[in-house]
Amino acid sequence: MRRGEGGYTYLLVLFLVAGVGLLMAGTGQTWQARAQREKEAELLAVGVEMARALRHYHDASPEAAKTWPADLAVLLDDRRFPTPVRHLRRIYRDPMTGRAEWGLAREDGRIVGIHSLSDAVPFRRADLPPELGESAAEAKTVREWVFRPSASAAAPARPIGALAPDVQQARGARPGVFDHDD
Repeated sequence: MRRGEGGYTYLLVLFLVAGVGLLMAGTGQTWQARAQREKEAELLAVGVEMARALRHYHDASPEAAKTWPADLAVLLDDRRFPTPVRHLRRIYRDPMTGRAEWGLAREDGRIVGIHSLSDAVPFRRADLPPELGESAAEAKTVREWVFRPSASAAAPARPIGALAPDVQQARGARPGVFDHDD
């Protein structure tokens, strides 16, 4: 090797390492964005199911005393009737935080809606479910996505506890089959 050629090889290796680092950083950002989109899709499905369970609880109340639940646990085992009623099969974990802890929207001490406790900036801005209301498209964080029972008391398109088709696909589940993990 002649004098002065060793520096070029070293410089080439440095550029190669920097290029690989940039490629890995770009791949990491893409993966992170995809993971958040999947979590958002699951949050939308779970939030809608929990809002529907709140609606079901309210609608099942005796006509004279229509009320909302004081605690989410009541949705699992409603003992206001001779035979206990299950409005929800389980309290789902918040897909954004991974915890079974939810923010609660209350009126007169009763739960009228739920929301994530995550401060992640949402990717999804369109095609949001009616349970989120019209202002959800302008939300700065998913914490501002408050799932409330929709005004109509129509029967849900899916059974309570069934996941939305986009969440089933993200999890690799078959349509119409409940997930049994967690």
